[in-house]
Amino acid sequence: MTTRIGYAAGAYDLFHIGHLNLLRHARSQCDHLIAGVVSDELCHKRKGNLPVIPLRERIEIVRSIKYVDEAVVESRPDKMEMWQDLKFDVFFKGNDWQGTAKGRLLEQQFAAVGVEVVYFPYTVHTSSTMLRKTLALIIASPNTFNSVAGGQL
Repeated sequence: MTTRIGYAAGAYDLFHIGHLNLLRHARSQCDHLIAGVVSDELCHKRKGNLPVIPLRERIEIVRSIKYVDEAVVESRPDKMEMWQDLKFDVFFKGNDWQGTAKGRLLEQQFAAVGVEVVYFPYTVHTSSTMLRKTLALIIASPNTFNSVAGGQL
């Protein structure tokens, strides 16, 4: 029997339910799940800002999730280079990539080496970007948020 190896990459910054959903769904589709935690430098290069949570903490959080069998640092921007190192059979991504130019290119590259791309529903109501913006508002106007929270902040 062949072991089906899956790979789910992400920054996993400000870990939230969307991240957990992705990892849970991914693990249900493979025998061994590798989570690629994007390095601080690569996050900065891709998104223009550093993660709130440092890499060593993000990888420890992801490694501790029961659906994850292995966590690795993703420090290369090219997913094919990660595949060459890890030899996974299926790549998991949020469906916000599905149908995009980046998603189609990824599908073509992976199809050439026999890797299936599986998309899962993107959790629209929660994202690290949204959480980051909320934190920035709280920091910028702590008195407003403190009064709304009844002095609990």
